[in-house]
Amino acid sequence: MSKFKKLFGIAGIFLAFAASASAERIGLVISTQNNPFFVTLKEGAEAKAKELGHDLIVLDSQDNPAKELGNVEDLLVKGVDVLLINPTDSDAVVSSVKAANRSKIPVVTLDRAANGGNVVSHVASDNVLGGEMAGNFIVEKLGGKGKVVELEGIPGTTAARDRGTGFNKAAAGKLEVVAKQAADFDRTKGLNVMENILQAQPEIQAVFAHNDEMALGALKAIEASGRDIFVVGFDATDDAVAAVKEGKLAATVAQKPAEIGAIGVEVADKIVKKQAVEKNVPVALELVK
Repeated sequence: MSKFKKLFGIAGIFLAFAASASAERIGLVISTQNNPFFVTLKEGAEAKAKELGHDLIVLDSQDNPAKELGNVEDLLVKGVDVLLINPTDSDAVVSSVKAANRSKIPVVTLDRAANGGNVVSHVASDNVLGGEMAGNFIVEKLGGKGKVVELEGIPGTTAARDRGTGFNKAAAGKLEVVAKQAADFDRTKGLNVMENILQAQPEIQAVFAHNDEMALGALKAIEASGRDIFVVGFDATDDAVAAVKEGKLAATVAQKPAEIGAIGVEVADKIVKKQAVEKNVPVALELVK
């Protein structure tokens, strides 16, 4: 090998090392990977991190606040520069946020907010507006009145609270909510809860579920019952959009999970570059029907 080639090879190794060393390490703690919405959010974050040249470490909390705290502590030991977290619960996540605060690691929340601790930025859809969009669609479809069911998400999450707030704002004085019960954003629980409600409530015209997983579970229960009840979900997951196209699901409010993940990484990128970031970063919504 010539002297020039050797020098070129060494320079190439040095440049590669320098590029690697300059990459910032971003931690992403996801509430669960059993929900397609959060899988898509993670994929959006991964694609943006690759584009921007950052190392992204993703950990799954499996909807367990204790595991969430363990994941955060793990990332703090590994030495991340920014912590992105999609909380399992807005109250429970406060311990994780404060742990990052003590380590002086900036925190950005995704989709669900934290009810305490110091959070630099929150990236999410306007869940109140989304719930209102769903409620207005149901009001219109029912001609201004009717009996409806509300399937709630995990109690204590901002997503469940805000989507419910928006829906009930639209329903007030028009729709009678004959049953309201949590099914924890889970498809199987949505199915089981809906089966029980169908047995208890002889008159139901529509269902609003705080996410598509519960909506699809409720839809399965309704189909088995043979009753004519339409369902509106929230998130526009692939399964839900396919069900809308097939005429099975009436509508779903389209969040853009990949965009939430990508914007989260963009915010982290600004933080490490010492650039100003917004306290709240909204992501657009639309109704798929």
